[in-house]
Amino acid sequence: MKYTLVIVLLVFFSCKEVTEKKEVADVIESPEVELSLEVYDFEGIQKYLSTTDDKTYIINFWATWCAPCVKELPYFEKLNKEYVEDVEVILVSLDFPSKYETKLKPYIKSKNLQSKVIALNDVDSNSWIPKVDESWTGAIPATVIFNKNERKFYEKSFNYDELETEVKQFLK
Repeated sequence: MKYTLVIVLLVFFSCKEVTEKKEVADVIESPEVELSLEVYDFEGIQKYLSTTDDKTYIINFWATWCAPCVKELPYFEKLNKEYVEDVEVILVSLDFPSKYETKLKPYIKSKNLQSKVIALNDVDSNSWIPKVDESWTGAIPATVIFNKNERKFYEKSFNYDELETEVKQFLK
């Protein structure tokens, strides 16, 4: 029950920062786009949260309707490009399934996202939110950075320097 209330409040209040009108308009006004999108329930997402190879993984939970999420996505893209050998960025969209064709896919295409984008379609947030991290209230953006030796959870927005500083700690 606690997490259901958090998710409802999240939808209405978690994205407090204002983004440029152009970005929002791009998402809202875009027509349907031909693009393959991997959609999983939480069980399908778990494989991405528990990889134990030599890479460092960044799993970012976001949505097109979340202004702070949209604002920080270029930082994840830049990091993914600059640290391609050592880091893998996975963007987990929490957009509603009814918006995949009209908002999510057009956004991915218009921004030419190169990081792996997958959609999480699992309404039982009460069970999966604490599996990502016990401290997660359900607000987004939220990010998990991990490798086989260390794991950290962040319920916050990043700028590029903050994100790079955190990732470099995992690459030592």
